[in-house]
Amino acid sequence: MPIDPSASVAPTARVDSEASIGPGVRIGEFCVIERDTVVGAETRLEPYVFVKRWTTMGERNEISAGTALGTDPFDKHFQGDRSYLRIGNGNIIREHYTISRGTAPESVTEIGDGNYIMSSGHIAHNCKVGNNNVIASCALLAGYVEVEDLAFISGNVAIHQYCKVGRLAMIAGNSGVSSDVPPFVTCAGFRADVVGLNLVGMKRAGYAPARIAVIKKAYKTLFRSGLLSREALEQIEAEGSGSEDLRAIVEFVRRSKRGICREPRRQRSASV
Repeated sequence: MPIDPSASVAPTARVDSEASIGPGVRIGEFCVIERDTVVGAETRLEPYVFVKRWTTMGERNEISAGTALGTDPFDKHFQGDRSYLRIGNGNIIREHYTISRGTAPESVTEIGDGNYIMSSGHIAHNCKVGNNNVIASCALLAGYVEVEDLAFISGNVAIHQYCKVGRLAMIAGNSGVSSDVPPFVTCAGFRADVVGLNLVGMKRAGYAPARIAVIKKAYKTLFRSGLLSREALEQIEAEGSGSEDLRAIVEFVRRSKRGICREPRRQRSASV
């Protein structure tokens, strides 16, 4: 698998002959690219980037200095078998970041498209990160965490293994997440209490006021009606069967195995 003639490789970089380097790729000084890797077209690797075996990147990714991709999992069960890290297109991953490949043989850690991942954090083995998310500096995603699309994970957030973060959710800085974060909500605090809706995120995503109003009503039903979760979800379904957003909320909560983040009692009379 050759290095494309249009790729630029710094003289101090080390690129294995069995790596595939696409058109227009730029590889900086002292990078190390192992065998059985793919670096897609127009991707830029700043100095000291380490791309380990069985890592695949799509096109137009920007990887900053000191980042290590496809590292062995931080998992005592890992036996050294082949597993994968797959990164999509158009991602920005800033300095000193690490992303591990899967633990079990042939398993995968997946990063989608258009994510902005800031510096000095870690995405662990078997995580699934969707598209157009922002993950701020020093955030830590433990193994098997799943993040949907358009979420915002602030600095110093720590997410427990197997947790899920829904579409357009926002997690405030220094929060510890040990339950699933439903779509569209904002969570904050030591145990990531729900404190309202992510109105800023929805507006930035182009959600019209009428669409947001439907989500607000579902929020109040789920968190403030006093109904059991099952009853609240049935009511949301009955009132908004044609809404894609409400279906996303209902399906997310029903799939949750860890339970969802909740409002603290003092919050339940506040506005959203």
